[in-house]
Amino acid sequence: MTYRALLLSAVRTLSGAGVPNPETDAAMLMSFLTGRNPLELRLDMDTGPDAKTESAFSDLLRRRAAREPLQYLIGSVPFCGLSFHVDSRVLIPRPETGLLTEWAAEELRPLPAPSILDLCCGSGCIGLTLKSRFPHAHVMLTDISGDALAVAKENARMLELNAAFVQGDLFSSVHGSFDLIISNPPYIPSDQCASLQTEVLYEPSAALDGGQDGLDFYRRIVAESRSFLREEGRLMLEVGFDEADKVHDLLNKADFHRVEIRKDLSGIDRMLMACK
Repeated sequence: MTYRALLLSAVRTLSGAGVPNPETDAAMLMSFLTGRNPLELRLDMDTGPDAKTESAFSDLLRRRAAREPLQYLIGSVPFCGLSFHVDSRVLIPRPETGLLTEWAAEELRPLPAPSILDLCCGSGCIGLTLKSRFPHAHVMLTDISGDALAVAKENARMLELNAAFVQGDLFSSVHGSFDLIISNPPYIPSDQCASLQTEVLYEPSAALDGGQDGLDFYRRIVAESRSFLREEGRLMLEVGFDEADKVHDLLNKADFHRVEIRKDLSGIDRMLMACK
């Protein structure tokens, strides 16, 4: 069977399973296996994969039809111009997290050697991206999950970036002071976690569940971060849908100033920055 015929059949399978972008996903899976360009594969009516590749593709297709995330199947995700390894031990980085990271880079630009803390670091995408942008920065990444830290360390190795890694519950193992504390913490209200998109249910629940109202981590981060921020240091947070105003209030009550909210690509208030 040619690549084109095989991919057309795969698209029908994925469509039937309710996969949101079946054409893209089928081509990306085959591209992962062959190293060829996805569009080139979709147009190839002359050649086809060998038996081993076709069997591997069939297995990946079955898993994608069961709604296992594409990023876990191919083991990587692009983020802010870099490629990060991801698997079921960590949350898959989203575009809005990229926007938060780019905003942080804007704020850090005047500082020649900033000190940065990435809380709830997961794959390390935020902290390691900032380290790549600011080679002289001191970057610490922390997560309560040893599995997540193992992924973050692997990403640092692959990207050839030096950073400090600390395992602990938020600030419990953190020492020092920082120009920037940045975090994409769990923020889904507990009773909504089970009703999320099927793909999201493959992601670690501890990286999603933000407590009864989704704000548990923000309360702790806002209350505790002042002890670790330098004067005029920034606290930057990603928040869930309809949470920005509530986190804004938390920051105001904790005597942060210059509180600013920015929207994501869908026009949703998604990111906040505040200064000590």
